[in-house]
Amino acid sequence: MKRSSLAAGLFGALAALAGFNHTPFGGLPVMVEKANADDSGKAGRSPTMPMARDPAAAVAEEYEAARRKGTREVLELFIARYGDDPLAEKARSELKRLSR
Repeated sequence: MKRSSLAAGLFGALAALAGFNHTPFGGLPVMVEKANADDSGKAGRSPTMPMARDPAAAVAEEYEAARRKGTREVLELFIARYGDDPLAEKARSELKRLSR
């Protein structure tokens, strides 16, 4: 076998493994170009995010869950998390009631 055909064969094998056939010169890979072409006719959609929850409502829900459970550990955890919240006072009074 000639040396030039061996070199050409090795180059071809390397090109196939490296994926040269998927990247046109100076461009993006073929799949990216197709994806961009598919999106070109659509109107741009902005991503939707859910509205932020009211923090006070979330604390109130946690208090109600802690009150329903009614264990010392759960009420102490609520007080540790939300010690400066007005509902923490209610949790403290519930805790005192449990102690009796």
